[in-house]
Amino acid sequence: MKAVVYEKPFSVAVRDVDDPRIQHPNDVLVRVTSTAICGSDLHMYEGRTSAESGIVFGHENLGIVEETGSGVTSLSEGDRVVMPFNVACGFCKNCLAGKTGFCLTVNPGFAGGAYGYVAMGPYKGGQAELLRVPFADFNCLKLPPGNEFETDFVLLADIFPTGYHGCELAQVTPGESVAVFGAGPVGLMAAYSALLRGASKVFSVDRVPERLAKAEEIGATPIDFTKGDPAEQIKEQTAGEGTDKGVDAVGYQAQAHDASHEEPAVVLNSLVETVRPTGMLGVPGLYVPSDPGGPDEHAKHGQLLVSIGRMFEKGQRMGTGQCNVKQYNRQLRDLIIAGRAKPSFVVSHELPLEEAPGAYEKFDQRIEGYTKVVLHPGHALAA
Repeated sequence: MKAVVYEKPFSVAVRDVDDPRIQHPNDVLVRVTSTAICGSDLHMYEGRTSAESGIVFGHENLGIVEETGSGVTSLSEGDRVVMPFNVACGFCKNCLAGKTGFCLTVNPGFAGGAYGYVAMGPYKGGQAELLRVPFADFNCLKLPPGNEFETDFVLLADIFPTGYHGCELAQVTPGESVAVFGAGPVGLMAAYSALLRGASKVFSVDRVPERLAKAEEIGATPIDFTKGDPAEQIKEQTAGEGTDKGVDAVGYQAQAHDASHEEPAVVLNSLVETVRPTGMLGVPGLYVPSDPGGPDEHAKHGQLLVSIGRMFEKGQRMGTGQCNVKQYNRQLRDLIIAGRAKPSFVVSHELPLEEAPGAYEKFDQRIEGYTKVVLHPGHALAA
């Protein structure tokens, strides 16, 4: 089959790789119709992880069940399904508690597994024509047949639930004000989710004009952090108080306010200043224990200088960690079907799989309006 394969920093290629096969009675094989490029993929693409040459990328996957293992009971050939980026067993202590992002079974010695991602288990990614899905009865979410809502549904694999998870971590409730740092795909989904949850005011902080314009389109207030301290800009619009809640949708590759260099803790510290005393912070943005490209020795080991004293002084609370997609994907699916949510507003490009190398380059450089790319293997649905 054709698949997007990592070669070296800033280089991926579409290559022929071995087809996946059923390895366990609970497996299914899915013919991929849509697979998205995620901002998290860029961490590997840029050489900011320990990813080795040959890994097949892709953890945001949707397609049609092509083959089922003998132990699969709830799925049949021809079913249209979307898979959480989390690979989970469904029966370990964490899965039973709903913490499927931290499954204790699928990646021995580590809490959590994922498709096509470094250190997240042996699961090949879905930027390919076929995908093996383990524990398929648990991991596959059924979708209506056909191709309606295709680019909405593929976002159920990661960024829509992850944005919503940021709001859940911050416990956003109706009528509250929220600051979302980052207006990339996850940040836009967090801002959108805050509005879905009834926030009265949402601020979207970024520096890329296309992203800020997209945030304004959905009803958020854009804040360009290169034009002044974002915390001060937001306080000026909240009678000096700051927001009730805050979401970090940026992570460890955050840019300094003058955009001249990386400053890994700048978003966390800006949130501490932005959110009012006793407010809450949700941090779905990715932070890693090892960053080979970190700007200093501490950052290279995931150790950041965070203003914990100021956070304590303000009595704030913080929730962190990757999204447990299955906590949200069924409900968010049904919002899409009901016409109450249309997350595909973030999708800027739909391309055949063969164009992945150029799409990675442009998405990484934040050029030509590349905000979110959906690839269609086999040109199945390419626009």
